Amino acid sequence: MLKKTLGALLLLLVGGLCWLYAAGSGWLGTEEVDGEMTQTPRSEETKSEFASAQSKTASDLGVDEPKQILFGDFHVHTTFSFDAFLQNLPVAGGAGTRPPSDACDFARHCSALDFWSINDHAENLTPRLWKETVESVRECNALAGDPANPDLVTYLGWEWSHIGDRPENHYGHKNVVFLGTDDDQIPSRPISSRADLIDLPFLARAGVATLGGDRGRDFARFLSEVIDAPFCPANVPVRDLPTDCVEAAPTPEILYAKLDDWDLPSIVIPHGTAWGIYTPAGSDWRKQLPGHDPDRQTLLEIYSGHGSSEQLPRWREVEIASDGTLTCAAPKDGYRPSCWQAGELIRARCLEVGETDEECESRAIDARQNYVDAYQAGWKTLPGHETNAWLDAGQAPDMFQPAFNFRPRGSAQYMLAIRNFDDPENPKRFDFGFIGSSDNHTAHPGTGYKEFGRGEMSDGRGRDPDDTDGGTAGGGLFGSSNDADEPAAKSVPITERGGNPLSLFEIERASAYFVTGGLVAVHSEGRSREQIWDALERKEVYATSGRRTLLWFDLVDEESETPMGSTVELSTAPRFRVRAAGSFEQKPGCPPDAIAALGEERVQHVCAGECYHPGDERRPLERIEIVRIRPQNREDEPLDDLVEDPWRIFPCPRSEAGCTVEFTDEEFPDEARDTVYYARAIEKEAPLIHGSNPLGCTWDAEGRCIEISPCGSNTPRDDDCLSKAEPRAWSSPIYVDYAAATPAPEAPEPKQPSGDRSSESSRDAGGDLVGGTLPSRRASSGRIRRPRQRRNP
Repeated sequence: MLKKTLGALLLLLVGGLCWLYAAGSGWLGTEEVDGEMTQTPRSEETKSEFASAQSKTASDLGVDEPKQILFGDFHVHTTFSFDAFLQNLPVAGGAGTRPPSDACDFARHCSALDFWSINDHAENLTPRLWKETVESVRECNALAGDPANPDLVTYLGWEWSHIGDRPENHYGHKNVVFLGTDDDQIPSRPISSRADLIDLPFLARAGVATLGGDRGRDFARFLSEVIDAPFCPANVPVRDLPTDCVEAAPTPEILYAKLDDWDLPSIVIPHGTAWGIYTPAGSDWRKQLPGHDPDRQTLLEIYSGHGSSEQLPRWREVEIASDGTLTCAAPKDGYRPSCWQAGELIRARCLEVGETDEECESRAIDARQNYVDAYQAGWKTLPGHETNAWLDAGQAPDMFQPAFNFRPRGSAQYMLAIRNFDDPENPKRFDFGFIGSSDNHTAHPGTGYKEFGRGEMSDGRGRDPDDTDGGTAGGGLFGSSNDADEPAAKSVPITERGGNPLSLFEIERASAYFVTGGLVAVHSEGRSREQIWDALERKEVYATSGRRTLLWFDLVDEESETPMGSTVELSTAPRFRVRAAGSFEQKPGCPPDAIAALGEERVQHVCAGECYHPGDERRPLERIEIVRIRPQNREDEPLDDLVEDPWRIFPCPRSEAGCTVEFTDEEFPDEARDTVYYARAIEKEAPLIHGSNPLGCTWDAEGRCIEISPCGSNTPRDDDCLSKAEPRAWSSPIYVDYAAATPAPEAPEPKQPSGDRSSESSRDAGGDLVGGTLPSRRASSGRIRRPRQRRNP
């Protein structure tokens, strides 16, 4: 029996070697290339209808001479990306090839975006794939019509994808996007984060090539091309490097330096900063503050298809001592750390097999520390324990669609609250604008217009509905199996890490947290590439969870309005105005012009039969929430009381006309410290993919999750896992720095009109007051606008 088993294994190994050798030699499989792009642009009538509807709403809300609000997606992957290729294999439940041409058609006709960027992983973009990417972006732009008024602007970029196996060597993921697309406006090659390109283990590649059909053999050839690409020599100026090599920047500082050497207009956008599937526990964005590039790293993706990275809770996933040592945190505020659950699971199993209380307590303590020491791979320290045994451990309670295994020290609010005091007279800080995007891996920019097609419109896959065994779709390819004969009664420390980073990731529960993704909205002077870029540089942008909510957030005085994303200096109480309107209800199917452009067959193939198709009614807003953050005045100042979320809440009238609120921070002059403000516009709840309770928790009388039924990789892929949650938009912050008042000449006291005045109010678009009357405005004396300097104007 043993000889037969060994013989079978040997045959499998030999067969795999033959397949892989053949694929690498070009005998099998085909090169991944761009497909054919639909040559029909979006109609002028459609653009005009969208603009007219928005202009009317702005007018109803009292917005004078409004800029256009344009919507885009700055985070899109095609099957030119390693992970997108893998996820789209038919054997993994995917649709096959999804080239850049599909992304262009989807953005133009399915989601009807105004702009988007391509962001395939630089770690596997060979010189040939980069050339194909550039050509595809240029073709998509060439079809857009008048460059001053295009139907769609396509930007060129890549993703710099850094994954460390511990906090000190982890920097996370950043998208790099460029203004121009001509040869003299773009780098000769993308810049990756590593010189040892991402690879699957040899046998896994052989298995995919053997079992994956035509696309499996294509994938093996794809990996062979990536592995064979030559590395660029070190310490050579970027413009002197050969064009046919793969370039690497292992730290953000080196990436910024290389971009400086190119000296081209570019923006660097961090994303997934609180997403714990690849971020090691204990990772802290404070370490990136000293090397932060405030001229390029200006925007932060706070929401994507991997959830929200916005909020800073009062709990932490691990405790960090002054010497950097990590220990397990205790449960707090409804949060159950995964390391704590590891100890509870081991204790219960230990008692079950008959060990003493003292021994089991000791094992529980060891299990917690072993989990912490394994960072992302803590789940591997408990072999044999099923996915459902982890319950809701590690998941943020009471947040809107939070990132899986949430990392508080990577949240947007944490970043805005911390400062670096290496130079006490000029402390360094982050002053990001906020955007949303999709991080989509099916070449589908802007998927959040409708909640359908979980396996296509999100990174969730699910199993084949005909698979009655309930197997996990593609899980083994990612190293997510935790099989053992029976649950361990003692944890197993992980002593070695490295190699395939995918083997660290906990996939099963994470697959219940994939959502359709968000959008970036810009307040732009027009539709041209340069005008959209100007808005991005001004940070006059906001994020949405996928709907096209309209949002204005301004600092106001008697003479002017200063928009979101600005930095000002004040000595008096700042006054703000928020105006917002809900997104349009959607009609089923696709509009006639999309069907005419794509044809019925391609509408099904690219759009899955559903497009952005707005009706005439806007969804009502529930409320406006204001967040106030007061950045640290010293390095050891506790953060808990510096982040006030929400600081103010304003109910909105149940009207599709929109909502306007005004408020003043009367405490600002007395507090005499820099303060950050931003607004959230919350729409009425709607069914969303993984909208709430994605793990399917059953709660006990005390509100504890005691059983889960995750809607994820083990759920049939035709189940969209819909549950109600509240779509929303987040404004970019306004940064109000305190400046001591300058004595002014005495002036007569202005005469105030009669009637009651309130410092806070809300009203609908027609001017009817809700919860108070309109307040008088206080002059914001001492305000100084500090616009960001443009690079290469």
